[in-house]
Amino acid sequence: MNIVPIILAGGGGTRLWPLSRGHYPKQFLSVVPGATLLQGTLLRVAEGPQPIANLQRPMVVCHEEHRFLVGEQARVAGHPFETILLEPSGRNTAPALTTAALRCASDGADPLLLMMPSDHLVQDPAAFRRAVCAGAEHAAAGLVVTFGVVPSSPETGYGYIQLGAALANSAPAVHHIAAFREKPALETAQEYLASGEYRWNAGIFLLKTSVWLAAIGRYRPDILAACERATAAGSRDGEFFRPGKAAYAECPSDSIDYAVMERLVCDEPARTAVVSLDAGWSDVGSWSSLWQVLAKDTAGNVIRGDVSALECSNNLIFSESRLIAALGCENLVIVETADAVMVAPRERAQDVKAIVERLTQAGRPEPLAHRQVHRPWGSYEGVDSGDRFQVKRIKVKPGASLSLQMHHHRAEHWIVVKGTARVTRGDEVFLLSENQSTYIPLGAQHRLENPGAIPLEIIEVQSGAYLGEDDIVRFEDKYQRT
Repeated sequence: MNIVPIILAGGGGTRLWPLSRGHYPKQFLSVVPGATLLQGTLLRVAEGPQPIANLQRPMVVCHEEHRFLVGEQARVAGHPFETILLEPSGRNTAPALTTAALRCASDGADPLLLMMPSDHLVQDPAAFRRAVCAGAEHAAAGLVVTFGVVPSSPETGYGYIQLGAALANSAPAVHHIAAFREKPALETAQEYLASGEYRWNAGIFLLKTSVWLAAIGRYRPDILAACERATAAGSRDGEFFRPGKAAYAECPSDSIDYAVMERLVCDEPARTAVVSLDAGWSDVGSWSSLWQVLAKDTAGNVIRGDVSALECSNNLIFSESRLIAALGCENLVIVETADAVMVAPRERAQDVKAIVERLTQAGRPEPLAHRQVHRPWGSYEGVDSGDRFQVKRIKVKPGASLSLQMHHHRAEHWIVVKGTARVTRGDEVFLLSENQSTYIPLGAQHRLENPGAIPLEIIEVQSGAYLGEDDIVRFEDKYQRT
């Protein structure tokens, strides 16, 4: 039976701030060398020994503003997808899976759906694939299969799955589900760990399309009806599918666990299964959890970037743009980006979201965006700013172009430092090469393109009374932005 991975990439990121931002959440970050979390999710189901039989191209579910990040990261990973389903608004995992299932069933097919969050870390992909293969047999028989991580410590930040009767005792073991348990107190978590009868709830599911649609229709017919209306009102745009915005906004928000799984376990536990997963899994839910799973030096430090640590132990120290010099530090998280530095005791890393909330209330931009802002055509980075001026470094990918646009409040000077630029300014179209420049007057229609085979880099100097990003009037845009 065919298996379609459904990868949920719609989450935001606050607990890994300042590396993770609202416009660039943790699934797009390389928290381990070699691949981002999203790329790791794409690759772990497709590469290496113990392949998953009948695996199809994945469907990625994400927010509209992240659609080009998803596409670019999948392209770089060399793992194409079938569709990017664009959620008009976040409605939690049950509506996301339901909409994806309706799309998979639209041509009469009934594949297995392997639903996975995009922001988890799995350090043993082969073990993960073995677990999926073990679960596929039971999912094809009509069971709703989830994956429970074999616990290594009495974690209080995870929900737990209590094991029921055994279905398969070979590795990996498969059981029916006896119960779902909420995040426990420490003493209870210690009891769970000692008993050996509990698994961490990883939020990964494998089941037939028809089984999910029947279950959500049974327990949450309001969610199914709203998703059906949104799918019927949706539109296909190349690799993107956009559900109807108004209908999707009316859909209740609920998780797969609350909407279906907990009720199904109470009513028909024999229709459920949990596969024990021992694959170096982490939800990377905080800096402290990341410290636990990453390789450490002899003093227990996790270090990345330009760091000089003297007489330091058990720290996580990440430098992105400059030297961090640490002396005599213990059990700290120190994270530096181009526009922010965060320092916290490692045991309080879960509370970083309180910093984000305070900065958001103060109206600061740092919770949402990095200094380098990604766009479908490339990126731009703020270099300097002051009264009535702003300087940016702009990078345009080969063959890409910015929209045909104009500004009401600012003029711009462009200086090419690398590559070749094709410039539209009013009725003129001309080329600029390295060390050449041009001027875009206030109110002039203009466009910047890269006709070359290498990235184009320019320095843009803006001047005017207002320099906000919302002072853009678009006339044409190949990426269909408004």
